[in-house]
Amino acid sequence: MEPKRGIEQFKGQTRLPKFAVPKRYDLLLKPDLSACTFSGTVQISLTISENTKFIVLNSLELDIRRVWFTNSHLVEYSPCDVVVDGDDEIVILVFDEPLHVGEGVLGIEFSGILNDHLRGFYKCTYNDGGVKKNMAVTQFEAVDARRCFPCWDEPALKAIFKITLTVSSELTALSNMPVEFEKHDGNLKTVYFEESPVMSTYLVAVVVGLFDHIEETYAGIKINLYCAIGKADQGKFALDIAVKTLDIYTKYFSVPYPLPKLDLVAVPEFAGGAMENYGLIIYRENELLYHDLYSNAAKKQRITIVTAHEVAHQWFGNLVTMEWWTHLWLNEGFATWISYMATDILFPEWIIWTQFLLQAADGLQMDALETSHPIEVEIHHARSVIEVFDAVSYEKGSTVIRMLQGYLGDEIFQKSLSNYIRKYQGQNAGTEDLWTVLSEESGVPVNSMMNTWTKKTGYPVINVKLEGHILELKQSQFLLSGAHGDGQWIVPVTLCIGSTQRRKNFLLETTQGKLDISGLVQASGDSQSSTKEKNVEDSDEKLWVKVNVDQSGFYRVNYEDKLAVRLRKAIQNNSLQATDKFGGYDVQVICIMDDANALCQACEQSLSSLLLLMDVYRKEFDYVIVSKLISVCYNILKISRDAIPDSVNELKQYFIALLKFSAEQLGWDSKEGEDHSSSLLRGEVFQALSTFDHGETQQEALRRFLILLDDSNTTLLSANTRRAAYVAVLRNTTTKSRTGLESLLSFYKRTDVLQEKERILRCLASSADPNIVLEVLNLLLSDEIRDQDIIYVLAGISSEGSETAWRWLKDNWERILTKYGAGLLLTNFISQIVPLVNSNEKADEIEEFFASRMNPSIAMNLKQSIEQIRIKARWIQSTRQEHSLPDLIKQLAQKK
Repeated sequence: MEPKRGIEQFKGQTRLPKFAVPKRYDLLLKPDLSACTFSGTVQISLTISENTKFIVLNSLELDIRRVWFTNSHLVEYSPCDVVVDGDDEIVILVFDEPLHVGEGVLGIEFSGILNDHLRGFYKCTYNDGGVKKNMAVTQFEAVDARRCFPCWDEPALKAIFKITLTVSSELTALSNMPVEFEKHDGNLKTVYFEESPVMSTYLVAVVVGLFDHIEETYAGIKINLYCAIGKADQGKFALDIAVKTLDIYTKYFSVPYPLPKLDLVAVPEFAGGAMENYGLIIYRENELLYHDLYSNAAKKQRITIVTAHEVAHQWFGNLVTMEWWTHLWLNEGFATWISYMATDILFPEWIIWTQFLLQAADGLQMDALETSHPIEVEIHHARSVIEVFDAVSYEKGSTVIRMLQGYLGDEIFQKSLSNYIRKYQGQNAGTEDLWTVLSEESGVPVNSMMNTWTKKTGYPVINVKLEGHILELKQSQFLLSGAHGDGQWIVPVTLCIGSTQRRKNFLLETTQGKLDISGLVQASGDSQSSTKEKNVEDSDEKLWVKVNVDQSGFYRVNYEDKLAVRLRKAIQNNSLQATDKFGGYDVQVICIMDDANALCQACEQSLSSLLLLMDVYRKEFDYVIVSKLISVCYNILKISRDAIPDSVNELKQYFIALLKFSAEQLGWDSKEGEDHSSSLLRGEVFQALSTFDHGETQQEALRRFLILLDDSNTTLLSANTRRAAYVAVLRNTTTKSRTGLESLLSFYKRTDVLQEKERILRCLASSADPNIVLEVLNLLLSDEIRDQDIIYVLAGISSEGSETAWRWLKDNWERILTKYGAGLLLTNFISQIVPLVNSNEKADEIEEFFASRMNPSIAMNLKQSIEQIRIKARWIQSTRQEHSLPDLIKQLAQKK
């Protein structure tokens, strides 16, 4: 009975015991694609550091058939008990006599199901000449290698992998390493892959299916791209990006790519966008394949950034790996930041760093929640890791890195990262290890400054006030709920006075600070004066101050009224124009608008003041500015039906007026030689006008859509404007007039163009008729839409369908849980549906519903979604108190 009592010590633990750790896995897998099952054998070379009667490792949903352990003296032991614990996702092997300190090999025979939840070792389907066939694919990050084979499924427990696959002879078998040799036996072949370097279990990968294949070579390394048969031409763009980014990173890190090959493979079903498995990057098809006719400018940009991101992981994540999931941001934040750097090198004309700010805004939005989390977040349950793949790890993480880069300088930063990669290659590292290398290289105590950004939740708002020539700055935690946080940060403040050329940089290390700007004021006054006699007081009245000059700092700025008015006038007069690598004027304008939008949501500023600021941008034609303007319009519209129901139509008219200049400049049809940003903007502007029910736009969109139905290759509806047309179709679809929905669904079913299918799905739930929205949501419970594609439909639910969507989620929760499992896809149902409703009463109802239905994969997501509802409810109440708001909206809507 002694061993039985000992078993309890291993249950409920965050991490595995370390008295036995793996050094090498010899893994044989035999997937049966017809039966959707697999069997396998793994022999794990272990180091036992203390005498033990137990071996504890991870296993989930596997049938353990036989287990044995052979020590270094070739004595074989069989366990007296094999205890499988599904809750803790472990298997405990109990032996009658102790296994002694030393080396040994643990052998396990097992079998499992190729599941349909897009995680672990799973099956997905594709068509081969009209015949439906299965494919086997792995997705192990974060903790699903244990669904494929028993293992020590933690990132710090790196080991060598020797993988062998037995598959049907006609299929292509891929893994992390190149094929060493093959043996054929009738209709089967056994593929032996080369031995890998040490790596973490979550980076092991296998794909088995039929593929087309193209390849390139870089510095002796084969870069291969695998995709569905007949689509090889669509892979050429991403393959070229992969080759070029390999070159960029090899030079940047001063460390060569560590493997002999790199495969990029597109699979028909994949829960995420892509996964950076060592030497075998797996993508959902739409994130890898570019179609010259059907892919829009945004897709070209997306493929570039995603490919640059995943290739970067081969160094930052794979070669040097986080020690534990607490340090996930080291992987994702750095890969996000450097993917923009690489994209900027490849396509400088895209001015991608200004678009980076649009992404950074997502991090600012999430981290302003009380239910947010630090960049370095404690992970106590394996299943909860999935929720940390969010805007804090990616967008906040990458912005904080950019902030540090700006503070230390490009040269020191690059040299430090290169040293870090060389020092820890093949090993694991934590955040503190990176700070130590940066501190040693720069001479700056990086640790003390950055801990305030990575170990704390949230960020500050800097309140700015001017008394004479003394600038007063005060920091406090910014929370959308209006609560007062007690956070304090070491803030790298940048500001300019009266001109973007007159800058001042300093660290705000305390809650409050003062800065004498007399010298800058005098210089600014001189530059603004047309004559030497210009009155100083008059100059002061026009003096503007801009804090967070290039928006490299992860904080918001709240100006006192007089400074806010002056800054608004400076924007009108184009006084903020400048040219630098971050986009100058565009950057300043974006961050001013984004800060104002957030402060309005937090009830720190009125909606009236935000609408007046937006009016400054009527004649804007810059992509990032107009894109941010559209985003703010959508945000306001979410609460308008509850806050100002009688003014909703006039509010839409105002939004239409703000975008008409851009629409007129762009037109529906692309112009010869136009730049990338114009193509991006055209799609967003006309989609917004369709969403705001602009009659003229919808009429033209419907005309062009009817032509498209007769000729799918018509040039009258380009890849960039099709979503605008599809939204117009759905906005004109009602229960009594269903033609539009039926036409679009028919078009979806008959097209075999992936890019077209994605575009249609993103618009299907945009109808203003809740019954149509309900009908579309019900498709997610059928086999009409691939499981991976539910993310597109959920992201497009109209504000009019919000209540319906929540009721649908509530009524079908058990079916959804059964169909999609408790993984990455499930979180989308929470994050995309729950925050759509606007009242505290609904928030209470949601809390009550999930009180008995909680699981670790949605817990944080749910709390954040409910907080977002309560923030909107507070904003609605505040907006209702603005009694002059309806008159202002009417004036702005009628303004010419």
